Amino acid sequence: MTVQIREAVSSDLDGLLALYAQLHPSDPRLPSDMAARIFTEMQARAGLSVLMAVVDGQLVGSVTLVIVPNLTRGGAPYALVENVVTDDGYRRQGIGRALLVEAAWRAEAAGYYKLMLLTGRTEPHVQAFYKQCGFSQNKVGFQIRFGGR
Repeated sequence: MTVQIREAVSSDLDGLLALYAQLHPSDPRLPSDMAARIFTEMQARAGLSVLMAVVDGQLVGSVTLVIVPNLTRGGAPYALVENVVTDDGYRRQGIGRALLVEAAWRAEAAGYYKLMLLTGRTEPHVQAFYKQCGFSQNKVGFQIRFGGR
């Protein structure tokens, strides 16, 4: 199986939304016009990339990479990873790892000083997966959620 990692394009939107439905099954489906508007805004935003994993022309995984300019660490930016998802039928085949390795490679190659990821998943196999991808659990994360999301 050959996995291609590339940036998402407009024609990927339906596939991306299908992946996100697997990531957050209880989320209401966005109206098509709203989803298209948001995706167009995401594509235009400097420092935001939606990476897609493609196998035999099918979208099978995605990760969002966000670059944050920074006035500490000698001005080196940092990056955040969000919305890590692999299609149910392709899990445990290296898709998620390939996406995270690509995100980390892009971050390091561009001179970012760190790549951060938060997960609400507490299952040992999920946390082991992130550690196997090179992430270390050496910080404490906090968040404030708004609107019941």
